Amino acid sequence: MTAHFSAENRARAEALVALYPQSRSALVPLCHLAQAQDGWLCAEAMEEIAELCGTTPAEVYGTATFYDMLHTERVGRHVIAICTNIACLLAGAYELVEHAERRLGVRCGQTTEDGEFTLEEAECLAGCDAAPCVQVNHRFVAAGDAASFDALVDELAKGRRRQEVPRHGVLCRIERTVGLPGSEASPRRQARS
Repeated sequence: MTAHFSAENRARAEALVALYPQSRSALVPLCHLAQAQDGWLCAEAMEEIAELCGTTPAEVYGTATFYDMLHTERVGRHVIAICTNIACLLAGAYELVEHAERRLGVRCGQTTEDGEFTLEEAECLAGCDAAPCVQVNHRFVAAGDAASFDALVDELAKGRRRQEVPRHGVLCRIERTVGLPGSEASPRRQARS
C-alpha cells in the first residue's frame, strides 16, 4: 500500500495507535489526523487508517460518515455551520441561512466554486445564548445577522481570522504532551510478544 500520511503524520498515527489497548480504538483520532492533513477524508487516507487499525476501509468510511465533524467529500477551507434548532430558529436562523446562501452563491451542503466556503445547516451547536449560533471550522463566531455574517465572510476571505479560525480539519492547535505515552511496554504490545 502507498502511504498517504506524511512521514510526520505517519509517526503521529503510530503513536496514537500505541496509546490504545486495541488498535481499532484509534480509528476516530486517526480520522481527525487525516482530516487535519488534507481537510477531508479521502479514500487513500481511509485505507491507511484501516491498515493501522487492523480493520477495513469500509469500517473507516462507516465510522466517518456517522460523525458530523468528519467529511468524506471535499469541503471548503472554511466550513460555516448555522444552527437552525428552536432557539436559533426563533432568533432568525432561517433568515440568516437564506442570506448566507445568497451571499455565498451556494445552498446548504454545497461549497463555493473557489473552494473557500462550505455552508451547512446544523441541528444544535449549543450556543443558544448567542442565537442564531454560527460556527466556522467548529469555532464559535459572532455572525448572527446579515451584516455581521457579511463582515465575517469578508474577513475570512482576506485571511484576517487565522489566529481564531484555523483551516478546516484542525481541531486542536496544541499537541497533547501529558498522559500515558504509547510505548513498547504497553499491555497490548506485551501481549504480542
